[in-house]
Amino acid sequence: MSDPAPTFDDLKRGHVVLAPDPFKSDADATRPWVVINTESHPFDKKQYVVMGLTTRTWYDERIPLDTDDYRHRTAPRGSAIVPHAVASLKPVLMTDYVCRIRDGPLDRAVETLVDYL
Repeated sequence: MSDPAPTFDDLKRGHVVLAPDPFKSDADATRPWVVINTESHPFDKKQYVVMGLTTRTWYDERIPLDTDDYRHRTAPRGSAIVPHAVASLKPVLMTDYVCRIRDGPLDRAVETLVDYL
């Protein structure tokens, strides 16, 4: 079952979007971000809690994504969720919709973040 591409003010947990990357010195750099909050977030649809995705393999505690982890479209091959790369994004910062990830890897990423905190 596939989801239609959502609007940026109607994202759900697991949607992946492109938005600015605050970890890069290039002001135009973007990265994929996955929405991790649920609809109970107090500012749902106005602001989203997100985690970064990466294709780099240097970080052992990343959450790798397999083809079965996607609900709609896919991210670049070899993508993984980076549990320590957390941000809060407003829809106005988002530039493109990428895909949607299933709950399993999101749950593992959130559990890892909680362990860090």
